[in-house]
Amino acid sequence: MAARLGAGSAKPAPRRLAALLAALIAGAQGPAAAQATARQETVARSGAQVMPFSLAATIHVFTKTADGGTQRVLARQPQDAGQVILIRAHLRELQRQFTQRDFSAPERIHGAGMPGLAQLRQAPPAALAIDYREIEAGAQLRYTTTDPQLRAALHAWFDAQLADHGHDAVAGHDPAHAAMAHAARQP
Repeated sequence: MAARLGAGSAKPAPRRLAALLAALIAGAQGPAAAQATARQETVARSGAQVMPFSLAATIHVFTKTADGGTQRVLARQPQDAGQVILIRAHLRELQRQFTQRDFSAPERIHGAGMPGLAQLRQAPPAALAIDYREIEAGAQLRYTTTDPQLRAALHAWFDAQLADHGHDAVAGHDPAHAAMAHAARQP
């Protein structure tokens, strides 16, 4: 598809170029991207019913580790004391619920079929520790386990949250976990 050139110009007309780029981007993303976006919009609406803080004013960081993982929620504007208070209260409550194996809050956001959720719910108390800690601009939950299957379920749960929260969540990086994963792939 050729872009129409503006009169006396060697460049495409700006409006036509913008339309062409938009069409190319939309075509490249295809139906899978539209489904992911629809899923993320549904999760954002459900999350607003469960999480007291603004999803748009916060960022979730999920870091897989060799012994579990860390879930951080941070205010995008660290000086936003109201969001920080809400984040801390919510994660403190999640820690209490998760320790009792009550994962109903993420289930209400992501659905009962969320990867890893059933295994986390069924984990014996001694098999999964969940610790709360306040950090600058928010709070974190640290999940630790020695059970490889439970660790895999936790990592699947993190992956599902990363996919569902879209641009409101990012994967953290733990060098020790990366080295362990690399070693596991060696023949």
